[in-house]
Amino acid sequence: MTLLQITTSSAVDTVGTANGEEAVSIIDLLMKGGYMMLPIVILSILAISIFVERMLTLKKASKTPGQFIDKIRNLVLGGDINGARLICSQTDTPIARMIEKGISRIGSPLKNIEVSIENVGKIEIYRLEKNLSLLATISGAAPMMGFLGTVTGMIQAFIAIAQEEGSVSPKLLSEGIYEAMITTAAGLLVGIVAYLAYNYLVAKVQKLVHSMEYTSIDFIDLLQEPR
Repeated sequence: MTLLQITTSSAVDTVGTANGEEAVSIIDLLMKGGYMMLPIVILSILAISIFVERMLTLKKASKTPGQFIDKIRNLVLGGDINGARLICSQTDTPIARMIEKGISRIGSPLKNIEVSIENVGKIEIYRLEKNLSLLATISGAAPMMGFLGTVTGMIQAFIAIAQEEGSVSPKLLSEGIYEAMITTAAGLLVGIVAYLAYNYLVAKVQKLVHSMEYTSIDFIDLLQEPR
């Protein structure tokens, strides 16, 4: 039993040491990427910030109560316009703001109501898509910065080789190459993650826009029902 405990403890210590060395080596590897790693790290932080902020915004924007349009329908058909506007004002979503604008135009020609709802919808879509273009730019800029860092790193490596007197050691050549390739790997990683995040957010926005369009059409149909 004692021998088993000693063996297990030794194995755990070995794994812990190996993991520690691996973590340190990865950090050292990133530090050797050169000055081009700085903008790549900044872009990664910016991409994460945009993704989290947009996710919270879209999650809040999609929280329209399930019975919202039914309550609006009953109040409008019952002639309680102020009550319908009050419900809209208490619901902080793009759909509610569009419907509130339409309710405020009740009594005007139907075309004017449609235009007013459409204008509010365009403003809301612009808010939903805020910073998405920046995220798309990051997905393309990060790999290019990585490639630039590789090129500059290779140039420095070849300069060091040219300044080396006598035969060039394979260690010197390999170190210069792998340090230069670090920026490419980092740039590609940030670019791929940003690209996936951008497409995911675009899909979420499109889903919300379809819901806004459907609700606005439903509201226009409501105004045309006989009272």
